[in-house]
Amino acid sequence: MSAKKAPKRPKESKPEEVKDPKKVKVSHSSHGQEKGLVLVLGQGDVGQLGLGEDIMERKRPALVTLPEGVVQVAAGGMHTVCLSDTGYDNSGVIGLLEPMKKVTMPVKVPMKGPVMKIASGNDHLVMLTASGDLYTSGCGEQGQLGRVPELFANRGGRKGLLRLLIPQIVKVQSRGKVHFTDTFCGAYMTIAVSKEGHVYGFGLSNYHQLGTKLINTCFVPIKLTTFKNSTINWIGFSGGQHHTVCLDSAGKVYSLGRAEYGRLGLGQGAEEKSEPTPVEGLDEAQVVACGASVSYAVTKQGSVYAWGMGTNLQLGTGEEDDEWSPVEMTGKQLENRIVLMVASGGQHTVLLVKDKQES
Repeated sequence: MSAKKAPKRPKESKPEEVKDPKKVKVSHSSHGQEKGLVLVLGQGDVGQLGLGEDIMERKRPALVTLPEGVVQVAAGGMHTVCLSDTGYDNSGVIGLLEPMKKVTMPVKVPMKGPVMKIASGNDHLVMLTASGDLYTSGCGEQGQLGRVPELFANRGGRKGLLRLLIPQIVKVQSRGKVHFTDTFCGAYMTIAVSKEGHVYGFGLSNYHQLGTKLINTCFVPIKLTTFKNSTINWIGFSGGQHHTVCLDSAGKVYSLGRAEYGRLGLGQGAEEKSEPTPVEGLDEAQVVACGASVSYAVTKQGSVYAWGMGTNLQLGTGEEDDEWSPVEMTGKQLENRIVLMVASGGQHTVLLVKDKQES
């Protein structure tokens, strides 16, 4: 989560964190237990490719030498993190908990219960608890926290920056309690799925990336009626800077939001979409992912497709041309290998793969 400069403020005390929470085993679809190899491509001018000081870019996927097997990869704006098979699961987060204080080491986040999943946008965090609640922290200027009114979204009002930085529950206007089962982030927005299969969203929708009819910023959770379809079970979302890619349980991929550079994958000259629109030319997908202006889908057969802006070489085509429809990624390091997952940052992309004979 990036920090933004702001005027100095008096130091405020931190709330007490809950002691001795129940131990809960975290097991989530965001990663599996299969060990794999890490491939990278795109721009690496600040070391995000992990290929050494002399390699600033890769047009095709390149192998990163690591001492352990990896089960999950994540790409930030300009960095990469790999979770090894001997590492710990996601039970905490590195973040800013005190106003204007730089955090250089992991710190424990005060939470009232076990956290089952953490999702991150450009400047905000969303935490899903075992009890089905959402907690958010970080920047709230675009409504992405879903709990801070527009009037206080910049500096937190009288409560100060702690109103933004300390995780607090997101309340939903509903007749009964809404139990969330999953959550996802775009750069400046948040999406959450309820136990009943309803899709809620809040944050920036200036290109209809939330699926709202209007382009107003949503500062509170809204039930997104554009995703209400009795025949579709939504299981995955990923957001870029101004677009969203969605996945249903049948393996069908959809996109909505801003269309420039081909990031929606809807064909040459496609225009902005305010509702999920099917992306053609893909086999059954099991994973979708977005970078700022690029999109990806991993099929159940282990192939990875890419589309969108080609400027940063993130598509793996070997060229800088934009791709307006899905193109299967190829390269020497992908030969006889199955792609398990994909993650993309501002200028680079990371793949987790395994050899086919291990299947």
